[in-house]
Amino acid sequence: MTRLSVNINKIATLRNARGGNIPNIKTAAINCELYGADGITVHPRPDERHIRYRDVIEIRPIIRTEFNIEGYPSDSFISLVLSVKPDQVTLVPDSHDAITSDAGWDTLKNRSFLSDVVSIFKKEGVRTSLFVDTEFVNIENAAFTGADRVELYTEPYAVGFNSDSSGAIKPYIRAAEIALNAGLGLNAGHDLNLDNLRYFHQCIPWVDEVSIGHALISDALYLGLENTIQMYKRQLI
Repeated sequence: MTRLSVNINKIATLRNARGGNIPNIKTAAINCELYGADGITVHPRPDERHIRYRDVIEIRPIIRTEFNIEGYPSDSFISLVLSVKPDQVTLVPDSHDAITSDAGWDTLKNRSFLSDVVSIFKKEGVRTSLFVDTEFVNIENAAFTGADRVELYTEPYAVGFNSDSSGAIKPYIRAAEIALNAGLGLNAGHDLNLDNLRYFHQCIPWVDEVSIGHALISDALYLGLENTIQMYKRQLI
């Protein structure tokens, strides 16, 4: 079964735009789970423009499914992860001022650094995933770091889907097969939505988890959160 992890960053963005605690992040996480989400994802950034470090600490005790924390492995991020011990940590190569994740790791260039970080988390029993593109060398070296999974950066697939779905998915099928042969679990995320998710899953049915935030929360404005989560889950059947 492919799990749906709902990224709640955009809910925090809405809260922060006005100050105060509306919408409530803890309530949002609880409701996402009640409505069928298989996990909750957060991506705290250094400027805390959406999810804050305090949010991560407060959310952890209420999560009943799986908790995934994404981020660049700075010293402060590593300390946060070790303090809350999520089920999974996803390491991304974002710069401190990135608006959103826009590239995967160069795992050959950063192999030693990533190996050290992965080792820290694995000693604490935290499953570790690396955000990568579809290049063979980056998936192969992700396996050499000791990571448990890779998360495929799917924006190029989403961009090409409407004009050439079979061409857009082709490098992802190959990348997924490489990950499988390397003994890596497989996640996917970035710009997956109700239009392109079913085809992605049909072509790569062994993907372990998709992490979706922006599109899902945007759809929920029109369709309702519970209905939207259920609609996304039906794409994964």
